[in-house]
Amino acid sequence: MSERISKTVHDGMSDIIPQLSLDCVIFGFHDSTLKVLLLKWKNSEEYSLPGGFIKQSESIDAAAVRVLNERTALDKIFLRQFHTFGKVRRYDNDVIRQKLSHLIEEPIFHERVVSVGYYALVDYEKVFPNPDIFTEKCEWVDIDEVPELLFDHNEILNKGLKSLRLELSFQPVGLNLLPDKFTMPDMQRMYESILGKKIDPRNFQKKILKTGIVIRLDEVKKGVAHKSPYLYQFDEKRYKEVLEEGGLFFS
Repeated sequence: MSERISKTVHDGMSDIIPQLSLDCVIFGFHDSTLKVLLLKWKNSEEYSLPGGFIKQSESIDAAAVRVLNERTALDKIFLRQFHTFGKVRRYDNDVIRQKLSHLIEEPIFHERVVSVGYYALVDYEKVFPNPDIFTEKCEWVDIDEVPELLFDHNEILNKGLKSLRLELSFQPVGLNLLPDKFTMPDMQRMYESILGKKIDPRNFQKKILKTGIVIRLDEVKKGVAHKSPYLYQFDEKRYKEVLEEGGLFFS
């Protein structure tokens, strides 16, 4: 297995920029919890973020779209470049080589690689997670249960989450994380899971309805224990206008 992987990697090295990579923090929302998509490496307990190198013939943004499509099978993805990780020594290469020696016989990791970080917002229900040649699983993990990751990927994940929180009021987050139809409590829990704190439900619903970014449907959510809440959809045009006019703020 390791020989085949090594050959595949080295055969593709001529087409990439060897010291420039990208790493993607892919966020989803499900069961009232913010989740992140992680790769589990073959024959190990090691996890990492999805990522890869950039081809000589493609832009960095195009490479990010390609990597995300390979991992999620989605073509249209909300994608934001949030930081460039360029420390001279981002992680201990010897430790990485030791942990992954069962997959790659010859070291292919350069002493220095600069990585461009992206975060993506995807509809959990529309994603079909796909591992890559190095990994056996591509799976969703609750944001509060992320293990120690390879490389400096915990730092990248934390920076991506911080960037999402900073831009939360000015990006169409709900439009990309929530399903086509959702309840007001669903929307509130999405914002709470990103912010990591509770929001007053009465003020939240009042504020959202006042903006006009959602439309209440003549449908209710079925299969709930208590009174069935109404379902909503976003008014995409109005949502865009509100963000351009100053954004949504939650306290």
